[in-house]
Amino acid sequence: MGLSRKSRFVFISGLTLLMLLALPMVAFAEEEAEAQPALYGTFWSVVPPLIAIVLALITKEVYSSLFLGVLVGGILYAGASLPGILDRVFVQGIIGSLSDGWNVGILIFLVILGALVVLMNQSGGSGAFGRWAASRIKTRGGAQRTSIFLGLLIFVDDYFNCLTVGSVMRPVTDSHKISRAKLAYLIDATAAPICIIAPISSWAAAVSGFVPGENGLKIFIEAIPYNFYALFTIVMLFAIAGMKFDFGPMAKYEKNALNGDLFTVRDQEAISNELKQEYINEKGRVIDLIIPIIVLIISCLIAMIYSGGFFSGETFVNAFANCDASVSLVFGSAVAFVFTVVYYMCRRVINFKNCMGSLPEGFKQMVAPILILTLAWTLKGMTDSLGLEDFIKGTVGQLGNGFMIVYPAIMFLIACLLAFASGTSWGTFGMLIPLSMAVTGTTSEMMIIGISACLAGAVCGDHCSPISDTTVMSSAGAGCNHISHVQTQLPYAITVAAVSFVTFIVAGITKNPWISLPIGIVILFVVLVVLKKNQAKKGNLPEAPEEA
Repeated sequence: MGLSRKSRFVFISGLTLLMLLALPMVAFAEEEAEAQPALYGTFWSVVPPLIAIVLALITKEVYSSLFLGVLVGGILYAGASLPGILDRVFVQGIIGSLSDGWNVGILIFLVILGALVVLMNQSGGSGAFGRWAASRIKTRGGAQRTSIFLGLLIFVDDYFNCLTVGSVMRPVTDSHKISRAKLAYLIDATAAPICIIAPISSWAAAVSGFVPGENGLKIFIEAIPYNFYALFTIVMLFAIAGMKFDFGPMAKYEKNALNGDLFTVRDQEAISNELKQEYINEKGRVIDLIIPIIVLIISCLIAMIYSGGFFSGETFVNAFANCDASVSLVFGSAVAFVFTVVYYMCRRVINFKNCMGSLPEGFKQMVAPILILTLAWTLKGMTDSLGLEDFIKGTVGQLGNGFMIVYPAIMFLIACLLAFASGTSWGTFGMLIPLSMAVTGTTSEMMIIGISACLAGAVCGDHCSPISDTTVMSSAGAGCNHISHVQTQLPYAITVAAVSFVTFIVAGITKNPWISLPIGIVILFVVLVVLKKNQAKKGNLPEAPEEA
């Protein structure tokens, strides 16, 4: 999409202003050379992700926005030294993120998963499921609820959730004229929220490792009833589907979908990938989709406990808590891919040549997400090197213990902002959970509420951020323009975040989740009723009747 003259002027003027603001700091930063940069742990550590996010929302172009954020981070770190900037941006930044073992594991997993999606499409399994579901799902609400249920069932890992639910549900939601932006929201709003309240997931394992000196899994389970953002997001999904309305930019996208335009803003690369696979394999059956997915889930679960030492004598709980999610997903997806190839060849739905051809095709489908993830990881590395964590810790440390009643709400808000700026929920867990434990001291009730606020805020910020890997995966899974997904999802996430903030204040007073949780749900429904009445006044409610 081309930029208007006004947008170009804002883009260039804003970037120029930021560069000029950075110039006084550059000379000073140069004196510190390879030691800690002069701007370490200051507000300037927030500037690179802030630039990337603002430019992405203004220009609706994510690649250049992320790269400019990385570039500004390199300038703030290295100062006026051009070799230092190039080293920080490319060697320490992009190459460094691509040489990180955990990141490489995720990229390999994405490529294999992309190949599996291609295989399932070529086998006719996805098309058969779409036809089967279309014959049984008669309403738009039913299609949305099916997408939600499927997302909630795949709780092992958010990446796996995003791409699997997207590939399976796209034909169904398309047939019921549900916009790709709405599908991306349904995917994104079930991926991280279900993982952060599921004790058997890669997220539970990660959180358990951030609680030093405590039983991490026990604390994770105790924190679930206080994880208001995740719980309210799931409640809101069903409420929106049942109340049959949308608000914010999503209302426009859904109205266009009812008139036949599923995209509003088209992602040509995603559409091109889909068109390449748009043929019907008459040999395909629904089981050709279900069996590979079941094998993928089971193999990923077994790989997780394997990497955690279960088969070497560790208990199941400890093995899951100590697993390496990146390695496990690679092992699990590789086993599932080999099984699927053998299974399809035995079924004679695809020949061996086409099975092997799915690997480069799957990689092609993942080029855009891989590029965005690489730049997002690089940007996260920039914020780390500029001391974003220490800046946040210093800000929180000034609050003191007098704020204990509102402390959970404050921690939730800080976690939201940090995860939004960095695009990582796991990184936010690592930064804030130890800090929250230190602030709450020996007060066990407040410690659980504070940790819950960290988890809920991290998921919320990650949910909203255009540089979040889960947000990127949701766009890819739905075949939706990435910035369209961010813009349409933001009002929904902010609505739930506002209700969660109020509920954390209630939790700080009552210290009881079974009082706070119902109060928050009631507030959420009141807000949704008001929003629906407002949409009705504007004439933005869907005019198409539900199918019989």
